[in-house]
Amino acid sequence: MKLYEYEAKQILQKYGLPIPKGVIISSHKEVVSAWEKLGGNVVLKAQVLVGGRGKAGAIKFPESIEEAKQLAQELFSMKVKGLPVARILVEEKVRIKRELYLGMTFDRSLKRFVIICSPMGGIEIEEIAMSHPEAIKVIPIDPFIGVRPYHAMEVCKHLKLKKENYKELSAILFNMYKAAMDHDAELIEFNPLVLTEDGKVMCVDARLNIDDNATFRHMELVSEERMKYELSDEEIEARKYGLSYVKLDGDIGILGNGAGLVMATMDMVNLYGGKVANFLDIGGGASKEQIEKGLSILIKDPRLKVLLVNVLGGITRCDEVAKAIVSTIEKFKIKIPMVVRLVGTNEELGREILEEKGIHVLSDMEEAVKKAVELAKVS
Repeated sequence: MKLYEYEAKQILQKYGLPIPKGVIISSHKEVVSAWEKLGGNVVLKAQVLVGGRGKAGAIKFPESIEEAKQLAQELFSMKVKGLPVARILVEEKVRIKRELYLGMTFDRSLKRFVIICSPMGGIEIEEIAMSHPEAIKVIPIDPFIGVRPYHAMEVCKHLKLKKENYKELSAILFNMYKAAMDHDAELIEFNPLVLTEDGKVMCVDARLNIDDNATFRHMELVSEERMKYELSDEEIEARKYGLSYVKLDGDIGILGNGAGLVMATMDMVNLYGGKVANFLDIGGGASKEQIEKGLSILIKDPRLKVLLVNVLGGITRCDEVAKAIVSTIEKFKIKIPMVVRLVGTNEELGREILEEKGIHVLSDMEEAVKKAVELAKVS
């Protein structure tokens, strides 16, 4: 889950990170009070959940209060990479001497957080990795001991900062790590982290991404607005019913019980030349209602040429799956060809129910996938 810049800064300020003073506004009329509160000399930053705002003209530097009003109006009326601007962060302008990069992310291969730093800040880290890979330093953090002073020494040296900045940088790293742990962060990034003209280190831009699987611990940050940005309508609906759905690019709809089974089905579809339209896991103990809801979500996709259902009946009984399939077909008058692979509890009863309705039912997963791919190609 991505947070807006102002949300990330509000959280990180609580951890003592050096962040410029700012005021969030939702109307151009509020810019005057924000200007006065900050004493003028501000920057206007459109709040959207995409990067590259500077290049898109979504960050403005007004020289007067009149210009601030005009620029705020322009920002509220523009779209940044297709996204409307609902809020602007009015922030005190920082006198910058050098721009740096500092980030902390969870490395799944190392199973720990790593510090990423570069003396080249203000541009995307991916661009730096392509053009100047030697400028990036990655420092793993031992989860048993956390951030230690030697981490700060390494970062300070790589960023070419003076000894006077070591204490500031050390505090930033310690507090970044604590914030990351407390908020189940996948990424905390300051790009740029800056050295000001008076020799201080400040975080003038902030990014904080929270692990989607941990959002239940941070419900105060979950909003309908963010959900609409990050998820499709089908994904939002699936979440309401406890289903795991991800929209993909193909034309074969997949429904299965268990993430491993669904992924194996997807791999096999690709192996035999098909294209998967989605990932949909109804879970190991899915009810008839969940199965019906899952199918009703799938059939809304106009790209689908075939529906492939793959169920291993354990807690989920095959006859319940079959009844749910039949009731959904009848309720929504589904015309899309369907292939069902059923194995497990009440398998024979489930097969009988489906065969009576003329649905392709197979026990072998490979044969079921081949049949679905074949039907997709002729549809």
